[in-house]
Amino acid sequence: MDYFELSLTVEPDFSEILMAELAEIGFDSFVETDEGLQAYVLESEFQERSLKQLMETYADKTPMSYSLKKIEKQNWNEEWESNFSPIEVLDKVYIRATFHEPADQKYEHEIIITPKMSFGTGHHETTSQVMELQLEIDHQCKSVLDVGTGTGILAILAAKLGATKIHAFDIDEWSVENTTENIQLNDTNLITIELGTIDSQKTAIYDIVLANINRNILLEEIPKYATFTSDYLLLSGFYEHDIADIQAKAEAHGLKKIKHISKNNWAAVVFRKH
Repeated sequence: MDYFELSLTVEPDFSEILMAELAEIGFDSFVETDEGLQAYVLESEFQERSLKQLMETYADKTPMSYSLKKIEKQNWNEEWESNFSPIEVLDKVYIRATFHEPADQKYEHEIIITPKMSFGTGHHETTSQVMELQLEIDHQCKSVLDVGTGTGILAILAAKLGATKIHAFDIDEWSVENTTENIQLNDTNLITIELGTIDSQKTAIYDIVLANINRNILLEEIPKYATFTSDYLLLSGFYEHDIADIQAKAEAHGLKKIKHISKNNWAAVVFRKH
């Protein structure tokens, strides 16, 4: 299945908000560039009218230009490799691709990620912040559910932190394919992965539920996440000013906010079951 690539030239102050807006109309992968950003959407999910309306709305607020092209699946790695560099999380986790040099010994964990149009390389604030919060939680012998896994990066970190039962799922076939490959790259074969939604999951209880998606989906699905967790719920994919709405929904379903962190206005929150 092919994707559309949107190349957007825009001031840095508007890149973050446009990522959130584009996510609302189906774009699921983003690469920040010196000029602005590149965003990707499945051909089947592409809404041309919605994109034009969004571009017209923001053209009145800031100078910007954009171009759109179709990109075939096999070209994705070439596009991504030209923009991807290794990153680190709290000097404890080193995230790289197969074509980068291995981490040095100062890092406790190394994760190898090769995404195929899947969101979650650790570069975006939402992903890295969930990883920061994961590092603060005891995963030893715990069970973890990764909602909308993307590249599988959060599930892989859970495995490296000692979780012994990990299940991940995504609605995107490419994400499932990609996560399967990344599981093998990281020798974390205890992770199970499937194509699906929260509604298609078998009834089960997990110690930790992770969901890095977007505000609207989270608000709709938090009640369902609450039925799957016995302890922790980690959420991200929304702005700092959305925390109040997220918190209200979580508290209405027996979850108490214990911590939040933010970076560049993006937030991540930890909740616990009462």
